[in-house]
Amino acid sequence: MKGQLLKALVFHGIEDLRIEETEIPEIGDFEALLKVRAAAICGSDIRVKASGHKSIPEGSTRILGHEMAGEIIKTGSKVRNLKPGDRIALAPVAGCGYCRQCLRGNATLCSTSTVMGHSINGSFAEYVKIPESYVLGGNCFILPDGFSFEIAALAEPLATVFSSLEMCSFKPSDIILIIGAGPIGLMHVVLSKMFGAQRIILSEVSGQRRDMAKAFGADVIVNPLEDDLKKRVYDESFGRGADVVIIAAGSPQAQEQSLRLAATGGTINFFGTIPTGQEKITIDSNLIHYRNLKVLGMTGTSVLNFFRTMELLISKKINMESFITGKFALEDFSLAFERAKLAASLKILFVMG
Repeated sequence: MKGQLLKALVFHGIEDLRIEETEIPEIGDFEALLKVRAAAICGSDIRVKASGHKSIPEGSTRILGHEMAGEIIKTGSKVRNLKPGDRIALAPVAGCGYCRQCLRGNATLCSTSTVMGHSINGSFAEYVKIPESYVLGGNCFILPDGFSFEIAALAEPLATVFSSLEMCSFKPSDIILIIGAGPIGLMHVVLSKMFGAQRIILSEVSGQRRDMAKAFGADVIVNPLEDDLKKRVYDESFGRGADVVIIAAGSPQAQEQSLRLAATGGTINFFGTIPTGQEKITIDSNLIHYRNLKVLGMTGTSVLNFFRTMELLISKKINMESFITGKFALEDFSLAFERAKLAASLKILFVMG
């Protein structure tokens, strides 16, 4: 395919995205070429567009996108686990393979990890090269015939939620509080319900998102601007507070408040990314000490949990269709990104033939 061109959405700098044509990348012996069929816009893509990324040096360009599914078009001569025609979903982070974090399955925490759409070119393109570390690291999940590329493209964010609940040692009888009803918050609702939550309390300031939360199965929905969130949480949890608190919003205030919303011995997960310049918060550390609270941070997912999540999707234990609220061609990227920022939107996809 040397000399042939692909169409891609290229980041040139803050608020500077352009549709361009560039050569389809050549692949090495242990690499593969993916024809992208569906790629979803993540909140991180919106942040990169608005303020850049540390992995994209000023003056450099990058094809964004890391939530993807597509078809293998070509493989290198030494690739044994993939072949042309395979339909795959791709876990978008690869580590070095030999550091302590990689050996524990945490490629996301590898100090030299690569991330599609950040440190290397990603999925907002007709074709993307799958590097050797991804091929040999087992990042490619082969889809069954007929399984939707669009649903498969949502596996990565759902897998981060799977890892979030697993990290919290979530138990079937737990009462869970989720702060924020964006795509990640609502995915926490869906998986918490599937994992057997006794009660799911959802806090969200947007009326549109609160309506969505009801449709996705939240048991108690609170508008924290009008209701006393702490009182509602304690009223709905037999007076003990939430066993698990997930902050799925970029809110420093929610992180600070969470210590007073959790039950004694409870777990708090700082999942949402805080905007630059607002990262410093003030907490009462004695609440952690005397109430035996566990405060965790969460980013990314493992390849194993990506695979486990794909298996759940294939088994139809989870209905993800309702998360797709818009489909666009790459050329319509401006409208797609604007739609992705609306409260009425969940996941916006670029769909390619």
